[in-house]
Amino acid sequence: MKVIIIDDELAMHLIMNRMLGKIDEVEIMGSFQETAAAFSFLQNQEIDMIFMDINMPKESGLEFAQRLREQGRQTKLVFVTSHKEYALPAFGVYAYDYMVKPVVQERLRQTIHKALSEDASAVLPEEQKAAPTKVLFNCLGRMEIRSARDEIVKWKTSKSAELFAYLSLQKGRLVSRARLIEDIFGGMPRKNAESYLNTTAYQLRKLLEANGLKGSLHSDGIHYGLNLNEARFDMFSFEEGCKQMGLIHAENIEQALELEQLYVGDLFGDRAYPWAWSEIERFSQMYIAFSQRLCDALLLRGDTAIAIRLLTKQSAINELDEETIKLLMRAHSIQKNKEALVQQYIKFVDMLHHEMGVSPSPEVTMLYERLLRELNAYWKQHNGRDIQRKI
Repeated sequence: MKVIIIDDELAMHLIMNRMLGKIDEVEIMGSFQETAAAFSFLQNQEIDMIFMDINMPKESGLEFAQRLREQGRQTKLVFVTSHKEYALPAFGVYAYDYMVKPVVQERLRQTIHKALSEDASAVLPEEQKAAPTKVLFNCLGRMEIRSARDEIVKWKTSKSAELFAYLSLQKGRLVSRARLIEDIFGGMPRKNAESYLNTTAYQLRKLLEANGLKGSLHSDGIHYGLNLNEARFDMFSFEEGCKQMGLIHAENIEQALELEQLYVGDLFGDRAYPWAWSEIERFSQMYIAFSQRLCDALLLRGDTAIAIRLLTKQSAINELDEETIKLLMRAHSIQKNKEALVQQYIKFVDMLHHEMGVSPSPEVTMLYERLLRELNAYWKQHNGRDIQRKI
C-alpha cells in the first residue's frame, strides 16, 4: 500500500514514519508539511492512502480533502489530529478513518489491514493479519477506556473509575477493604461505605467483563486486587519507556518523540484524587526529566521548533523549572531570536520574584548573559555586512 503523510509538524513526520515503517505492507512515498506540495505530488502519483492533520496553515486538511473529492479522487483519507470535534466534518468528505493523537501502533495497523482486506486484489496471509488489540486504559491526561475495537467505553460511575485507578496503581497487589474505604469512601458512615464499596466493585467487575476482562477484578472477601495482564495502560508504557531510554541520541530520537506523545497530561487528568497526589507528581517529574533529555537531543540536532513546542508543554507543568528555562533560552539563541531570549528571561525573573521572592540562580543568569553577548555580536556583524552590501 502506497501512502503519504501531510502534517505541518515535523515531529509527527518522524512518529508516523516510524510507526508506518513497522507495517510490512506499507510503502511511504512522501511526507509534506503543507497541502500545496502534496497536491503537486499527487498529480503524477497514484497513492492508496493519505494520513493528514486537520489544522494546518494556508489550507486545512478538510479543505484539501474537499479539493481532492471535487477532482474525483477516491484516495482513502485518514485524519490524524488532536481534536475530536472534527470527526463529523471529516466523514463529510468521506474520510476512511479518524485518529486522535497520540496514535497507537495497533490502531494504525488495524486501519491498514482493514483497507487491504477490502481490496479484492490484496490477499493477506493468515499469519500477517493483525492480532486482536487489547483493551487500552488511558490514564495520562484523562481516565478513558478504549475497547479492542478502539471505541470509548463509558464508566458506570465516577466511583468505579476511582476504584479502578486506585487498584491499577497497585499493579496486581491486594488492597484491604478497610484501606479502600478509608481512601475512597472516607467521611461516610462505616455501614454506608461498606455498601458503596460492594456496589462499586460489582459495577467495575461487570464493566471489565463486558470488555473481555473477565476475572480481572478478584477478591478474597477481605481484599481486592486487579489483574492487569490482559490490558494495556498508557501510564505503564510511558514509565517503562522512560526507564529503557536513559540516553537519547540520533538512533532513538524518533522513538523518544513517539513516547513523548503518550504524556497527554497529569495522571488521571482532572480527576485529581487526593490519594494519588504523590503518583501524579512522580509521573509529572518523570515526564519533565525525560522531555528535557529529549529537547537537549533535539537542540543538538537543530530541531529547535519541535524543542520549543515540547519546552512550552513542560513550562505549563512547572513555570519555575530552571532546566526548562535554560533549554528555552538556548533554543531562542539557536534561532537568533534576541527578543524572545530577553522576554523569556525577564518573564522568569518576574515570576520568581512574585511567587518566591528570590532571584534566578547564578547559573541561569550567567547563561542568559553569555547567550545575549553572543547574539549581540552576531547581529552587530550581520548588520555590518548588510550596510556594506548597500554601499
